[in-house]
Amino acid sequence: MQKAIFFDLDGTLTDSGEGIMKSAVHALSYFGIEAPSETELRTFVGPPLTDSFARFGVPEDQLSKAVELYRSRYIPIGKFENHPYPGIRELLERLRAVGHRLYVATSKPEQMSIDILEHFGLAQYFEIICGAATDLSRNSKEAVIAYLLEKCGMQTHAVMVGDTVYDVLGAKAHGIPTIGVSWGYGVVSDMENAGAIAIAHSMEQLYELLK
Repeated sequence: MQKAIFFDLDGTLTDSGEGIMKSAVHALSYFGIEAPSETELRTFVGPPLTDSFARFGVPEDQLSKAVELYRSRYIPIGKFENHPYPGIRELLERLRAVGHRLYVATSKPEQMSIDILEHFGLAQYFEIICGAATDLSRNSKEAVIAYLLEKCGMQTHAVMVGDTVYDVLGAKAHGIPTIGVSWGYGVVSDMENAGAIAIAHSMEQLYELLK
């Protein structure tokens, strides 16, 4: 049976942690906030930026400024401090070959996501790439998935693939099950507790679960 598969980007398709964490430190330093540990910085990968900056002490009325500072480094430099996970290209080719329809649903700004996927030659595998709006009007995973469902007109037989609890909860809000992946930046137990139907620990296992 043909499936619509919604992929997260950061931590699922590509390992984007380096650029995201360095850009987060760049923004936090403006507010005099000491650079968190690498373990703490890893939590920036996946959630909306405003949520992450608020969690690290940026005042609510300065969150837009923090995002602006983050992007001032991330757009020219950080987005390419990044690489596809080994085997992801082959996985996408296999899924397309058996007729599945592939999409991207990410909290990263949409054009930035397209640029990254085109840079790594992965954009060709996806029918639609949906991301956040730059004005923050659409930045949660739930909102991005709603936007994608509107654009692709398909909800039945859809499944989300992501690495964080935000992917699980965002898809769950639309009645879509999620398969979590353990190679990203989220916590496996958090995804399981939120209702992930399975956790894939390798590309081959993910293929089998999707098949």
